[in-house]
Amino acid sequence: MKNKNRKFQLSTMMFLQYFIQGSWYVTMGTYLGQTLHFTGVQIGLAYSTAAIAAIVSPVIVGMIADRFFSANRVLSFLNIMGALLLVWLTQIRDFSIFFPVLLLYTICFMPTMSLCNSISFDNLAEPSKEFSRIRLFGSFGWIIAGLAISSADLEALSTPFLIAAVVSLLGGLYALVLPYKAPAKTAERASIGQILGFDAFKLTKEKTFLVLLIFSALACIPLAFYDSFTNLFITHEGIDNAAAAMSLGQIAEVIFLFTFPFFFAKLRYKGSIVAAIAAWVLMYGFFALGAKTGHTTFLYSVLPLHGFCFTFLFVTGQLYVDEKAPSSLRNSAQGLIAFATYGVGKYLGTLTAGNVVDRFTVEGNYNWVSIWMVPFGMAVIILIGFILFFKQKRS
Repeated sequence: MKNKNRKFQLSTMMFLQYFIQGSWYVTMGTYLGQTLHFTGVQIGLAYSTAAIAAIVSPVIVGMIADRFFSANRVLSFLNIMGALLLVWLTQIRDFSIFFPVLLLYTICFMPTMSLCNSISFDNLAEPSKEFSRIRLFGSFGWIIAGLAISSADLEALSTPFLIAAVVSLLGGLYALVLPYKAPAKTAERASIGQILGFDAFKLTKEKTFLVLLIFSALACIPLAFYDSFTNLFITHEGIDNAAAAMSLGQIAEVIFLFTFPFFFAKLRYKGSIVAAIAAWVLMYGFFALGAKTGHTTFLYSVLPLHGFCFTFLFVTGQLYVDEKAPSSLRNSAQGLIAFATYGVGKYLGTLTAGNVVDRFTVEGNYNWVSIWMVPFGMAVIILIGFILFFKQKRS
């Protein structure tokens, strides 16, 4: 009974945390463009704040949770601060103020993902079998938030930020009832490197850990093409219900999160990540075929693969970090992989995708075949490199 109650607590935590981002992230571009009349460049910069925050904050916040405060109390503080900043965002009409406030908010929000992972891993008896089904409720939160915002026709309003603020406050208060874990006590005085959270980088001395970290970041570069341009692409290809079509990926994510323990038991770390990157190769190849032939069947058939790729890449990486990191560095280590993927990888991917699309666009006409062949080629190279360099020890 105690284990069931603990899983319910962790599932609720995940639901609330992803509901927060699902409330405002997808619709922010519509609000900024249609209501505040920000330029395309300004909207792009607004979305870049999440990647910048993922570079700046998770490792340091993870260190604080490792050495000074329980992770649940850090999560509570960040969510409550985030709620105040979200309310402030609804009052801002000038980009020069909106951008830094949004950046402050994302600096508060991005570490909460890795903190939720760490809290889950600390309180699950068998993370490799149980974590994906806890994380599943995060997908439910994201989907339900999006459906609620869309059904109420709130996309062009500031209301999604207010909804996110209310749930963020609720999540902050709820975090206080999550399991408490006393921070690690050390006899020696903390060094500057420890204070800044750099201890987690010591884990990269192990070659397999470093290889997984690098290739997880690299895999997020072609991922950025999907995040930034799939909606535009499939709309241009004649799919009117583009948002609904893309939700096939989220539905698939729910399915694969539930079945992940079965696949992971067979594939383990290397096989799971190879499968994720190979699926990206297939998806971008079919995108190019769809653009070449004009047949939307190619597009519908691979849109669900995004959920498969996302689950198998990110959950596998988080499990690997949990296994390799000592308990005194677990929060920092989860912050490190968030830094590499959501931060460095996605930021580089956003820059790359934008430049590639500009390169193959003439007078508003997109050469989608050439555009999609770039992430296709990148994913092939990343796949081959990972197979060659990641050496998984036999268990």
